[in-house]
Amino acid sequence: MPNINAGRLLSDLRRLAQFGAYRTGVHRPTYSKEDMDSRRWLAQQYEAVGLQAHIDGVGNVFGTPRSDRRSLLIGSHAESQNHAGWLDGALGVIYGLEIARTFAETPDCASLPIASVAWADEEGHYVSMLGSRSFVGDIDEAEIDRAGNVDDGLPLREALRTAGLAGVPRSLAEPERYVGYLEAHIEQGDALEASRKRIGVVTSIVGTWQYSIVFHGIQNHAGTTRMAIRRDAGVAAATLAMAIARRFPEVAGPRSVWTIGRITLDPGAPNIIPGKAEMLFQFRDSEMPVLERLDAVIRELVEETAIKTGCRAEIEQTETGKPWHMDPAFQDAIENAAARRAPGAYVRMPSGASHDAQVVARKLRAAMLFIPSIGGVSHHWTENTDEADLVLGCQVLADAAETILRREGQPMGEEALLNDHG
Repeated sequence: MPNINAGRLLSDLRRLAQFGAYRTGVHRPTYSKEDMDSRRWLAQQYEAVGLQAHIDGVGNVFGTPRSDRRSLLIGSHAESQNHAGWLDGALGVIYGLEIARTFAETPDCASLPIASVAWADEEGHYVSMLGSRSFVGDIDEAEIDRAGNVDDGLPLREALRTAGLAGVPRSLAEPERYVGYLEAHIEQGDALEASRKRIGVVTSIVGTWQYSIVFHGIQNHAGTTRMAIRRDAGVAAATLAMAIARRFPEVAGPRSVWTIGRITLDPGAPNIIPGKAEMLFQFRDSEMPVLERLDAVIRELVEETAIKTGCRAEIEQTETGKPWHMDPAFQDAIENAAARRAPGAYVRMPSGASHDAQVVARKLRAAMLFIPSIGGVSHHWTENTDEADLVLGCQVLADAAETILRREGQPMGEEALLNDHG
């Protein structure tokens, strides 16, 4: 049975956090110097374990075992949100590294191949889930050509060139090489902490549907235009917001969430009736029928609001992320490992945030493990997790990995071996 090295795990987590250190967190946006330095450091660690390391054309870092058996891929993303936490993404990356080391050092596990990965731009500085989407063949060169940094507009192509990745091939998934994919992550919420559980076995990952909603009214003088003849785009946006708050609880699923992230009024002056209002709105759920029901309702509410306020409305769906259910047998392996290592302190739960696992699951069997976030904090530099939980999560994932590989592992097919050995 593999027993991880707790001190080494914590040391590596802290070492990765030095790349772009910011207060008690990190600032390591995709393709920044700090991000690329961290990726080169990870490649060195993979090589030291005995893996073949390479960084592909979008910055994914792979550590591939030298084995004729199918491997289990373990990882997460290496970049961070701006001025954010030290564990978001980094946790799963270092778990992959530590489990690969532990298996290499454990005689009865040395023949069970672990592959490690650090995905690029899960956080969406340029394209959300860019690295994992590239891996499964879900992004083409035209989309890469169009993409730019969400903060400063820097073209993705220019960022890749500056990072030294211009002309480097992108790696595509070859399912015959892998048993599947495991990812560990902090929960990014407080459900585990509130229920005093230490391990979350992820059952599904939500789909996120996002919209740009624009109301066009008539801009006019705020002091001289009678209320009876106004077509106030700001009032339309506020009316829609209240309609959402009233109607969505009636049609949502038990775990649905929705957010109005921004309302912008144009021209935005106190003495001018807004002629235009833009709302950014999203909802999330793990069940497609619920997402489709909420989509129908938001479109209905936008139309009703336009009629009520006399404003012209436009609604554009800007994101349609699909929910994904995790592999049942992999869930069982994680749960059984948690039952041995933390009896009574684990729970099956959905993920309310998006993760690379839901993208990789399009090509490989996949599952996820959560550990608690202190106070439910994430995407902020105060994000943290108790060291005991950091260690426990890695040990549970290592145990699950052993179970999966002993049950599922077998030699790769002839075609994959030819690709390896020419």
